[in-house]
Amino acid sequence: MQLSAYFGTLVHMAQEKQDHPLVEVERVQTGVRLEKRMLKVLKAIAEQKDMTLGDLLEGIVLHAFEGKAPFSPQTLKEIEQFKSLYGMALKASDSHHLKERKR
Repeated sequence: MQLSAYFGTLVHMAQEKQDHPLVEVERVQTGVRLEKRMLKVLKAIAEQKDMTLGDLLEGIVLHAFEGKAPFSPQTLKEIEQFKSLYGMALKASDSHHLKERKR
């Protein structure tokens, strides 16, 4: 019997600034569950910024870990438009009070 396993993908991140060296990372596939409308907004932002959802989430987390805002004022306006479009009314204060809908 032969078993196969997926351990991750080694990715060389693209260099965007001349003064910042490339950083080699190892990415792994994950099965994260997110609120449906939040995911739609995140996908829309990623599409607008021409990046993957994973790259967007990594950027958000890295900024949050350093206490920095991940989005410009213009992007925040666009996020508000996407939230309205997809009916997402959740706020940061809701983050520890979410209850999954039973089917």
